[in-house]
Amino acid sequence: MTSSSTPASPTPGAPGNHRPLRRLTARGRDEAHRASTPLELFFDLCFVVAIAQAGVQLVHSVAEAHTGEGILNYAMLFFAIWWAWMNFTWFASAYDNDDVLYRVVTLVQIAGVLVLAAGVSKAFEDHDFLAVWLGYLIMRLAMTTQWLRVARSCGEGPERTTALRYAAGVFLCQIGWLGLLVLPEDARPWVFLVMAILEMCVPAYAEKDQPTSWHPRHIAERYGLFTIIVLGETIAAATVAVKTAIDENDALGELLPIAAGGLLIIFSAWWIYFVVPIHGHLRSNRQSFLWGYGHYVIFASAAAIGAGLEVAVEQAVGEAHISTLSASAAVTLPTALYLLTVWALHSRHFKVGTAQQLVLPTTALLVIACTFFGDWAVPAAGIVSALAVAVGTTLTARMTARESRGGSPSAARLSG
Repeated sequence: MTSSSTPASPTPGAPGNHRPLRRLTARGRDEAHRASTPLELFFDLCFVVAIAQAGVQLVHSVAEAHTGEGILNYAMLFFAIWWAWMNFTWFASAYDNDDVLYRVVTLVQIAGVLVLAAGVSKAFEDHDFLAVWLGYLIMRLAMTTQWLRVARSCGEGPERTTALRYAAGVFLCQIGWLGLLVLPEDARPWVFLVMAILEMCVPAYAEKDQPTSWHPRHIAERYGLFTIIVLGETIAAATVAVKTAIDENDALGELLPIAAGGLLIIFSAWWIYFVVPIHGHLRSNRQSFLWGYGHYVIFASAAAIGAGLEVAVEQAVGEAHISTLSASAAVTLPTALYLLTVWALHSRHFKVGTAQQLVLPTTALLVIACTFFGDWAVPAAGIVSALAVAVGTTLTARMTARESRGGSPSAARLSG
């Protein structure tokens, strides 16, 4: 997943060649006008089905006061979903030739994530991971096939070695995940921890001699689009929860503050993520791993905000068996985690001065403090999040004005 020091040249396997079957060779890292394809967007939307299922089960677990178990299961299943998505995303950035076989194998991966999504409820409720494992197996065998195509297309050399390392690593890790099926239930968290670490070591090992030619702007766009989709799913889930509660309980007065606060949180989350041009930062080889892996927390916390809003709605109408404090924490804690992670991966690289650097960390602390505001915790957290955007924008405007008066070019520093 690290960048190549030598840009790959455009090849006959690029999408501009309309032969139905083409060699799966590296695309140019500095290729102009590189954008997400319709197939990639379709891929993302299908993955959100699995994320939605994981969110639904997290809501049920938290609302029934099984918070610890629910968070653990959510973390495990979300890792499986996110890791399969991320493997495809970085592979496609380097090797998408859009031929017939590439499309078919990608559609097989989509089928795999739908099988995984179908097994999420049994994994949560009965600790039965068979369907999840089978769905993951379908996705990973398809990914292995893609890497073997690369190895066959590029001939002898370090690129072939990289491709074979990926193919072997993905396949062997899939065998390791059998531990979730055959080992005792108490051992499964340890299986997950060990296998997650091994999975994340595969790209570092595979690319140590020959990095793949992923495209910085394309990767930044892909991650940004997936963030939008996850935030959209969060809004959809919260909206359905509010509508259902109003229809069944006639509790509009109790739910309006939660709905308003939730919208402010999600709108602020969108603003803060997209306010900086992160693709320039991704040109650093060392940063690419940290940035890509760190998005597990961004995506998981963004989706968890939606689950938390659903819990808050259920608690407000008396359908959740938890306290107001616990329901508030279900919203404020993932919101604070999202803010801190976006700051760590994005915003801190674009800030000038202590004041700008402290906006998001301070906001995260204030959002956590809102947990203790009782029924007004969610609207208070929403107001704090919106104020963070306003403060960041104001600080940026003042800095830009000072630079303009001083005759120096405005730095590429934005709010958030």
